[in-house]
Amino acid sequence: MNLSRRTLLAATGATAAISATTLATSAGTAHAQSVDAAGEASEVVATVGFDALLKRAETLLTGGAFDPSDADFATAAAALDATAKGLWDTLDRSAGRTALWPDLSPVTDPGNFGQSYTRLRTLATAWATPATSLAGSAEVADALVAALRFAHDTAYNPAKRETGNWWFWEIGAPRALMDCAVLLRDRLPAADLAAYLAVVDRFCPDADRRTNSPTFAETGANRTDKAVIVALRGLLGQDAAKLASARDALSDVRDSGRNSLFRYTSSGDGFYQDGSFVQHDVVAYTGTYGAVLLGGAAYLLSLLADSEWAVADPNVSVMYEAVERSFAPVVFDGLMMDSVRGRAISRERAGDHRDGAAAVAAILLLATGAPAAYADRWRELVKGWLTRNRTTPFAALATLPQLALAKAVLNDRNIHSGPRTTGHFVFADMDRVVHRQTRWACALSLSSKRISAYEAGNGENLHGWYTGDGMTYLYDGDDLGQFNDGFWPTVDPYRLPGTTVDTRERTDLGTAAGTSTYRPTNTVAGGAVLHDRYGAAAMELIGPAGTTLRTKKSWFLLDNAVIALGAGISSSDGRRVETIVENRNLGPEGTQRLLVDGVRQPAEQGWTEEFGHARWAHADGVGGYVFPDPTALHALREERTGTWRAINTGADTGGGTDPVTRRYLTLWVDHGVSPAGAGYSYVLLPGASAAATAVWSHSRPVRIVANDATAQAVEARRQGLTAVNFWGAGTAAGITASGPASVLVQRRGQELAVAVADPSRTLTSLTVELPFRVSRVVTADDTVSLAPGRRSVLTVAVGGSRGHTHTAVLS
Repeated sequence: MNLSRRTLLAATGATAAISATTLATSAGTAHAQSVDAAGEASEVVATVGFDALLKRAETLLTGGAFDPSDADFATAAAALDATAKGLWDTLDRSAGRTALWPDLSPVTDPGNFGQSYTRLRTLATAWATPATSLAGSAEVADALVAALRFAHDTAYNPAKRETGNWWFWEIGAPRALMDCAVLLRDRLPAADLAAYLAVVDRFCPDADRRTNSPTFAETGANRTDKAVIVALRGLLGQDAAKLASARDALSDVRDSGRNSLFRYTSSGDGFYQDGSFVQHDVVAYTGTYGAVLLGGAAYLLSLLADSEWAVADPNVSVMYEAVERSFAPVVFDGLMMDSVRGRAISRERAGDHRDGAAAVAAILLLATGAPAAYADRWRELVKGWLTRNRTTPFAALATLPQLALAKAVLNDRNIHSGPRTTGHFVFADMDRVVHRQTRWACALSLSSKRISAYEAGNGENLHGWYTGDGMTYLYDGDDLGQFNDGFWPTVDPYRLPGTTVDTRERTDLGTAAGTSTYRPTNTVAGGAVLHDRYGAAAMELIGPAGTTLRTKKSWFLLDNAVIALGAGISSSDGRRVETIVENRNLGPEGTQRLLVDGVRQPAEQGWTEEFGHARWAHADGVGGYVFPDPTALHALREERTGTWRAINTGADTGGGTDPVTRRYLTLWVDHGVSPAGAGYSYVLLPGASAAATAVWSHSRPVRIVANDATAQAVEARRQGLTAVNFWGAGTAAGITASGPASVLVQRRGQELAVAVADPSRTLTSLTVELPFRVSRVVTADDTVSLAPGRRSVLTVAVGGSRGHTHTAVLS
């Protein structure tokens, strides 16, 4: 089984344990500190030494003792056994071998020796797990010892010079090597162990620094990965200084915590106070690198607990807060939203359910050592995810230690199953917006001069051109396979939901070594949130080189509807421009009914039609689509075939060449060739019935009051809500703004609630004139005040607020 390098870490130790009680052993006595729920440090007695910590590290890999008669454990053990047996049968054990596996030849290639070590780790794990056919075999142990020696002598030793992808040299290979050494420590000759510790000292001596570029400080997930490696090296070599170095790397004591993982960042990699997580400086990456960071931190916290080297930094609360602030909003019934998975969307063996499972495992492991006030909430949250995801159950993805933690939660009657997270979340620091209701969720993937529209490289994400151009992900509790079931190799990459695109032919991205990003030149991307319930989001689309396409796009996200508006759509390239309302994956045999204005449309593949004045449409199992202005709507049913290899040719993550076929229902608006000032308006009604869609279209509970290059605005009269995205100074819906802004105003009786944000981050101050005279300020952020002598004008100090929302309640 050839998993991605990030998945390999998540699945084999960085996110695996059983319980705090099982992990705790006694060996010696020392003192450390723990952090209580209030963040206060208190002295505790540390009782764990080197040998006990090594046993704990082994348990983190194997899961320790479990009941083999339990069906779930038996299935997980059988899966490990099958994978390991396949590797054992194909392992070249001949004297004159030039590689360990034929498909990983030559072994001197970094990707090949990196993957060779991860396969050896799988074999070693099976050897150390009693329930497998390889368990305890002297022949297997001897072969593993010989294989590790061969890999060292031939490909990975201190005399070698880094070539190719640095990650294999400094993270992938040394982590798997140290795990192997932990499992085989009683069988490894002392000279061999010393050689392996020396190679780690050569390529990963310091968690804080990039070995091949010593002036580069490691950040985010890479720092955590290296801290785990240094810690294991310290245990195996009984080197207290190395263990202290690994622990301190989490806080980065050497530069006063500038790169600490236990602090919020305001630029570059790491967690932000608004819940954003960024890696590679400009990429929204909560779902992969963020989960690896969380898992690595949880691993070290668990590994070193109650020892002399226990993590004592009280700022570890930043990691605790990230569970609900950063992860809960982007995990839907156990799957990780693709909008925060970066180039990993192109990995066949790392779909949204698998990355979601990695995050779940990390949270469960973190809970084993966290204060009860946090851990109790997390376990309820996780139990809800686990019980609702019947499409790809966690047990089908989990390792034995991960499964043990999950079953402990599922079998505990005192832990209630938490409901779905609801609310509106603006992750301004990573250009993402998530809107969640009890049955559905909508995620917007935006981009700007601050956050990349996509990441590609090393052969990955070859067709990710438009994933950051306002792609709209609609999640439904009854359809958890939408983006996991062959979506990315089969979807038309020119027609991603929510995007407005120039139909020019594009060339593959990411074919060169290394990763690359593309940041557009627009400044506006983001929005405002009111009462954690309603949202206004905006993005100015400025096309990349090769197109003159310009568009102003808005989304207004309410209780049961998402209103999407586009204005100023212009292009002079002689090519057709389209806005994609929907492109739904119907599965391999889907024939879901489509109604347009109440009339049932054909279900045959290849059917297409243009409806000149469509007012509403409905797709079974998805919901309704309303067009407030009668729209020339195009519809298409098609069966599309592709391969994972076509979108990912990576050496270690590349997809297969087997054809994948899925059926799609596509709805779009054609703006014609070289449009000038075109626009669109449509409403998504997730989960609505056909009857409810027809009623909504007729009653118009939300009215569009502006949709032009100055402002886009809606009014929801029943809620007393007005929402406006201003593209510059102007007036709309009775509200006037002095510059680009997202504004929401809700009237409840004699009170007004106001939310304001500057998604362009270009202003220092903003004035907002309301259509009501204000008698007093009930509550307000420090940045919001009434303009002197003007009882209907708010002055908002938006400078330095990073696009975040400012709020006030007025009487």
